[in-house]
Amino acid sequence: MQSLNRIGLILVWFAGIAFVFAAANKNDPYLISLRGTGNVALATASVIAAVLLIRCGYWRRGVAGRALILLWCLPLLSMLGAHAAFEWRKQRVLRADAAQVRSLGKHFIVGYSSFPEVSVLAEKGLISGVYITKHNVAGSSATRLKEEISALQAKRRAAGLPPLIVAADQEGGIVSHLAPPLTKLPALSTLARLAPDVRAEKAEAFGRTHGQELAALGVTLNLAPVLDLRPELKRNRFDFNTLIGRRAISDDPTVVAEIARAYVNGLEASGVGAAVKHFPGLGRVRADTHHFSADLDAPLDELEASDWIPFRKVLAGTKAQLMIGHVTLTSVDPDRAASHSKRVVDGIIRKKWSYQGVIMTDDLVMGAIYQRNVCTSVVEALNAGVDLLLVAFDGAQFYRIFTCAMAASAEGRLDAAMLGDSETRLKGAFPVD
Repeated sequence: MQSLNRIGLILVWFAGIAFVFAAANKNDPYLISLRGTGNVALATASVIAAVLLIRCGYWRRGVAGRALILLWCLPLLSMLGAHAAFEWRKQRVLRADAAQVRSLGKHFIVGYSSFPEVSVLAEKGLISGVYITKHNVAGSSATRLKEEISALQAKRRAAGLPPLIVAADQEGGIVSHLAPPLTKLPALSTLARLAPDVRAEKAEAFGRTHGQELAALGVTLNLAPVLDLRPELKRNRFDFNTLIGRRAISDDPTVVAEIARAYVNGLEASGVGAAVKHFPGLGRVRADTHHFSADLDAPLDELEASDWIPFRKVLAGTKAQLMIGHVTLTSVDPDRAASHSKRVVDGIIRKKWSYQGVIMTDDLVMGAIYQRNVCTSVVEALNAGVDLLLVAFDGAQFYRIFTCAMAASAEGRLDAAMLGDSETRLKGAFPVD
């Protein structure tokens, strides 16, 4: 019995430490499920635990007993501290200097859960676009979402700002974030075994269906299609969330290019832009950048002759934009991911490929970036010539990320020439109405 009591006491200590950790890090993307009612439950549980320990006489059991009670008081204090830090950062962003807002706001696309909150960001010019996904239509209707998007655009017009970019992730197959209410189409990979003329026709039809439905909602940019080559199963055993093996069109770069180009043509014919992804390619990497850093170790000439064929063909033959992923291209820049590497963005894409379209990052809330030094990544991305920074999964992280850009701007660490070139590209891709 005594042994069981000791084990129970040890578990209470470990639980208290876990509660303190969760409370102190309540704003972390990994703990997004704890927000709202989860935070209330955590705080309530910690108070109840402290009261029960006092009632059980632990305050009279010496230093160890009192320390245990104090430990269970810490989650509430930690939560209040974390909330205060978040609000301080948020208010700093909302009160940013107008010149900084004009300079930096055009580079951010954010996901949102709170419509009133994102309305303020849009109206102040702190963002250039919003990212919508399944939680924006959950328990609602397409009509409601369309009304929200229209309201955001109206606020932009009233403030004398360019129209918002409205981005969605509607690839088809397992990534059909707005279906329902939109039509859930099969993955583009289902077309790969068809004859070339048939698959191109069907791919364009898929693009037109997606484009027409997205345009009807007010969406202007679809973050699709995937141009990564389908990997060998054994090479991606640590792919937990990206699931690129199920999303990739084919392992044949020619087939990928044909289907993707036709799909993009269908989108563009419906008035919706495309952002092809995820350069430099995820098919060869072993880890999932949602959680881990990942290296792409293949030689450049091998990538040019295989993995990069779809990217070059689609970018050259359409108006598609390019999403750049958080994979480290080790033969070019072993010290940073491609998404914020000037050697990759400016050296390969801009200069070697002569691509002068819009480049956007994959979600900066992904573990490969956010759990490392996200501030450094933001600054390096802008200085490398990346045009749009995506904060999708957890839009609340926008305040931290924008604060990073503000600090770099105030300290003169942003390349003015790069920002000027980026502004020119953005104006060309998203002209004012």
